[in-house]
Amino acid sequence: METVLESEEDEGRELEKTFRNTQVSVPRQLLLSLNMADSSCPESHRINSAAQIRLLTFANNFQRQFSHMYPDRRPLLLFPTNECGVQKFVSTTLRATATVQPELFTWEGCAEFAASFLSLEPLDSPIDLPSYLFSPASVLKTQRATCFEFATLLCSLLLGVNYDAYCVSGYADKEMCLLDQSLQDCPLLDTPVQSVISEESQENKYKEKPQRSLKSHFMTQEEQKKKPSAEAALLENLKPDEGEQRPVDRLRGLRLHCWVLVLSGSRSVQENFFIDPLTGISYGTAAAGFLGIESVWNNHNYYVNMQDCRSGCSDMVYDLEDVNMWEPLLFGATSKKQLIHEALNKNLYKMTQDVQEELEELEEQAFEMPRSWVSDVSITKKDLETRWPGGHKLTRYRKAELERFAPYLRPNGLITRLVSYKDLDCTEVLLVKEWYQHRTDHLEEREVNKVDNATTERFKRGRRFDLLFHRYESLTTDGAHEMKFSSIRVDNLVQRLVSPGEMTETFERRADSLYYRRVNFGRHVQFSEEHVNSEPATRLLQVVERFHRNSSKPANEDVAERVFLLAQRRIEVTYHLDADTFIPSHRSFIKPREATEQKKAEDFTQDMVSSFMVGLSDTPVKTLILYEMLVSLMKDEEMVVHQIEESLKEVRDIVSCREEEEGDIQLFFSPWTTTGAARARSKRQEMERQAAEEQSWLHENEKDILAPLLMRLDITDPLSADDAKELHQECLSEFKQKLVEDANLIQERYQNETQELQKKQQWYHQNQLDMTEQQEDEYQTYCSDRTLQIRVAMRRLKMHQEEAPLKYQALDERLREDPRLAPHLLS
Repeated sequence: METVLESEEDEGRELEKTFRNTQVSVPRQLLLSLNMADSSCPESHRINSAAQIRLLTFANNFQRQFSHMYPDRRPLLLFPTNECGVQKFVSTTLRATATVQPELFTWEGCAEFAASFLSLEPLDSPIDLPSYLFSPASVLKTQRATCFEFATLLCSLLLGVNYDAYCVSGYADKEMCLLDQSLQDCPLLDTPVQSVISEESQENKYKEKPQRSLKSHFMTQEEQKKKPSAEAALLENLKPDEGEQRPVDRLRGLRLHCWVLVLSGSRSVQENFFIDPLTGISYGTAAAGFLGIESVWNNHNYYVNMQDCRSGCSDMVYDLEDVNMWEPLLFGATSKKQLIHEALNKNLYKMTQDVQEELEELEEQAFEMPRSWVSDVSITKKDLETRWPGGHKLTRYRKAELERFAPYLRPNGLITRLVSYKDLDCTEVLLVKEWYQHRTDHLEEREVNKVDNATTERFKRGRRFDLLFHRYESLTTDGAHEMKFSSIRVDNLVQRLVSPGEMTETFERRADSLYYRRVNFGRHVQFSEEHVNSEPATRLLQVVERFHRNSSKPANEDVAERVFLLAQRRIEVTYHLDADTFIPSHRSFIKPREATEQKKAEDFTQDMVSSFMVGLSDTPVKTLILYEMLVSLMKDEEMVVHQIEESLKEVRDIVSCREEEEGDIQLFFSPWTTTGAARARSKRQEMERQAAEEQSWLHENEKDILAPLLMRLDITDPLSADDAKELHQECLSEFKQKLVEDANLIQERYQNETQELQKKQQWYHQNQLDMTEQQEDEYQTYCSDRTLQIRVAMRRLKMHQEEAPLKYQALDERLREDPRLAPHLLS
């Protein structure tokens, strides 16, 4: 098939006039949903340039010839209507969008963003091409798009980061076209992987012969009879549920879909692959879900598939330069592959002058694709954070539902919730998993198992108590708890299992080589507040501790396990095995009874020690040495009991802390996010407003003599008669007291200066015969200064005595004229 560019000139001119003046109407509800008038659209959206009109003429001519030569094939999607009601060629709807957001530098980030940010608008007819194709800019505003608009946005993003990407118009299965993932397993589900490892035994002619197996022939025959029925039952269980067997799709192979093709050769892409823009998942080009291809296009050209797709896309060849496989709309136009090839080989060779002239002539004759009419596609950081339409998206999988939320949308910091069900109808919940972010309690994940009512919480490092993992049935001190801790704890505790009757602790890298401790209680102890003050010895039955081997000690002196039997008043010690022994050494001690009011303390004897030592001489150990060992063990027992009490207290504190945190959930708002920056900005503005109000209030009340009294006496407006009289008397009394204090201060200064001068004069009379001229001058200077100070004090005291009554009277008049006191003082 060849494209005619110069023939039928008259008909081409008429078509140009038609495209120049044609405005195609799109469904009214879509235009209303956009809320976009023609005047608000950019000029490139509303008007076709001369190059675009010529391109539309070529496309219309191409469509007519294609329909004439291949009447059995469907029409091509060439020039649908945009949001302003103007026909635009599909290649010009692609806008290569370079972004500054690092999340969109890879195809995975672009695909995830397009699939998350937009919601699917189904095609009006699943088997007919859409009559409209909105620009990526308008699609980002409405966040609703058809599969063709999904692919257009994703392809624009991929072209902007230098991928060789193409939009593909073709056919796919029903589930892919309708974004139906109800038959797929959720990718966040934990799928158990069972591996079968077969070990081949090596032949050994010196091996021991196995004993003869004595087995009944009758029992063997009975097992063989039951085997077929068991296999049939297993196959029956492996059959899919009836609800999963959906009816055959009568439109299979006819449902239209649009996806993205990424060719190898750019951005280190080694193999061609498809991307479904609705889910953001990549597939191989032979994937069974893609049933056929009609055409592909990018921002340089449009290609029609000339290959047989009756067996799907598995055998297709994606060499777009091969005109036998792909028919281009624009012959001679520059392709993406040519641009990449020229860029790679620009400095490798130099063409001759004749070849260059021929290429220039061909370039002048070829019609290049006009630039895109789409306005700039802007993706902000807020769009990446919000991601889903309205900040929330629900996806249904096989026996599961996945909800995603934007950060800070939920007050508890929830960003992802996965609910697993037992049945296909999703009525009986099995498991609920939730993921959190930005919580001050550092909670990252919570898993609630509805079968055994167990809750599992996981935290990131840095929270209180260094807690990383917490599993419980109820968030109370009475239930069972499993806790895991960070390795940075001082006591090197990494795990603790607590139940009403037992507690087990595991340690790592301790200096004393302790790695295991198990505590058994005498009754089902509930670690609540009423049991805090109970005696530890009455509650503890047994404490078992195990230690790693310490190579610096002999094996018969290196303790492997010690058991404190508190109820039996015994201590058992087991030592490590030596290299040439297989029975460990062992000692058992009985603690002497302490003194009471009726009996004296029991003496220690060798009968209280039972020993079994391997490899030692028959010489018995002295009683003093055994006694010292027992005393050391009894001290260790006291220390262990204290540590157990601290552990139980820590369990209570952790449970109480978690209850408080769940009752008042707080989020940390990072200033590096748009939400956190906006919150910090509003908080700063609020602080500035409060500071301004405080300064204004202080400025207004700095001359208000009643303000301190009103605040101190806690009296509010309006004032009663008694309050007014009380304020009047209190204010006068305080002022009078201040005047008296000022007078006393001046009088005290006068007296001090006078006394100092008298003392100096007495000193002068006693020493005047022995004084030098310098001392005489210093004395005269001192007397002059003190005399001046005394005169000033006398003058200030006299002025104060004269002015005090006047100040008191002026204050009384000012108070009586105050509008808050005047009505009550005049009556």
